[in-house]
Amino acid sequence: MSSAPISTVLIDDDKSILLALRTLLEQKHGDLIEVVGTAGTVSDGLELMLEVEPELVFLDISMPDGEGFDLLDKLESHHLDFEVIFITAHDQFALKAFDFAALDYILKPFNTDDISNALDRVRRIRQPRELEEKVNIFRQAKNAEYEKIIIPSSEGLHVINIDNIIRLEANDTYTFFFLNDGHKLLASKPLSNFERLLEGLNFQRIHSKNLINLKYIKRYVKGKGGYVIMSDGTEVEVSVRKKAEFLNALKSFARSL
Repeated sequence: MSSAPISTVLIDDDKSILLALRTLLEQKHGDLIEVVGTAGTVSDGLELMLEVEPELVFLDISMPDGEGFDLLDKLESHHLDFEVIFITAHDQFALKAFDFAALDYILKPFNTDDISNALDRVRRIRQPRELEEKVNIFRQAKNAEYEKIIIPSSEGLHVINIDNIIRLEANDTYTFFFLNDGHKLLASKPLSNFERLLEGLNFQRIHSKNLINLKYIKRYVKGKGGYVIMSDGTEVEVSVRKKAEFLNALKSFARSL
């Protein structure tokens, strides 16, 4: 994207949402955003996108003639370069899938802070992004088939196989990912964010700073809290407060193998 205002289209079947969003963008973010068109259906949105080739689209998930993802599918062959901020109603499963795929979204009813935070992310990551891959990961996560996760970092976005994650370690408001190929990534989100996403996927919080993949435990050494030895040789402390919960999770995991 250039330093000029970001050409933006709004696509939502609710006219009141379109009006409120356009008003908010023009009044609060007129220096950053230029709204160049609006649409209320997938077909009208497709026509508009091809006509104006915007840099950013606020896109409703559900419309009368299909989903916002249907529009993205139709645009794949046209090779347009644009960012997407989805507009969606609250749905805990959909929101988890959005986070897995590092897709930006605002919730209805939205407020000024929601818009500002979404645009902040657009400002920070002005680079080509593999939207098709991100949408595929969203669909996978929405169907509870968690194979990959997209990790945002200061360098951009990393697509990671969840099965390759040995452990995660908190670093203030950031998180280190330790992978089974020896690589270490620094994600620009706190550990609590990933604990929520990886819940139910054989990951266990064993300390305020550590979330581990039970698959990669080689040994548990007893103690007041004790510690685990992971497959890469690292020793990770188990806090006294987390010990009982960890041991129960480990027993359940071992029985499931």
